[in-house]
This record gives sequence, C-alpha cells and structure tokens, in this order.
Amino acid sequence: MEVKDEKTAAKAVAKNQHISTKYATEICREIKGKKLDRVEKRLQRIIDKKEFLPLRTYNRKVAHRKGESKSGVKSGRFPQKACKSFLKLLESVKANADFKGLDSENLIVAHCFASRGFGRRSVQPKGHIAGKRRRSKSTHVEVIVKEAK
Repeated sequence: MEVKDEKTAAKAVAKNQHISTKYATEICREIKGKKLDRVEKRLQRIIDKKEFLPLRTYNRKVAHRKGESKSGVKSGRFPQKACKSFLKLLESVKANADFKGLDSENLIVAHCFASRGFGRRSVQPKGHIAGKRRRSKSTHVEVIVKEAK
C-alpha cells in the first residue's frame, strides 16, 4: 500500500512466518483500523483463550464459541501461534514508529496484509517404502501504522 505521507507512517514486514495464511488474513481483517494498544491487548487475550478470533471467511466446520464477539460472529478459534507472530510484528512496527519520532500511544493500524509464502516439502521417514510427504505453510505479513490526528 502506498502511504501518502511517509513522515507520519511506519511499516514492518515479516516474511515466511510459519503460520496459517487463513488465520493471518482473519487477524488482518480484525485489526485493521484499530488502535495499536487495543490490538496488542486483544491478541494477548486470544493467546490466553479469554477471547476468540471470530472467523468470517474461513468458517467451515468451525464450532461456535461461548460469549459474544464484538463483530457478532459466533464461530471462532484461538490461533495462538499466529497471534504470537503478529505480536512480534507489532512490537517491530512500534519500534520503527519510535525511531521515526511518532507518538507510540497514538498509532492506528492503517494497513495489514497477509499473503501466501514459500511452501516447503519434507518427507516423513515412517511409511511403507517411500514415506509420506508433508507440506509446511508459511505466510508473508505486512503492517503499516500511522499517527492518529
């Protein structure tokens, strides 16, 4: 995404993270346009299993969860690995914003995007004659924050 004013925005990119692309896109949809402090607290609540990540797009055969989500969606999961990866990325973008001289308490997630990364294949040694092929997922994630007015 092109940011019109580079002086009031900071960017961080994480390439080939070992997380699910589906969960990453759901997290991106959920955090876009929100304050950075609230996003970090919410991701931490998902890691602690106090709040679930509502799944809107990728919700086939996903059970309903207790409690109400703010978006009104009842089906969800607790993608802890993806949330931990996002927390690291948000710490990085906050450090980049501090380096640029932006107010770290007044940041909003302006852009968040996840795309499919490099696919790796490995062979599980157990198996009849040839073994079994396994595919590991990876995801590219980029976050741009800007200072709120």
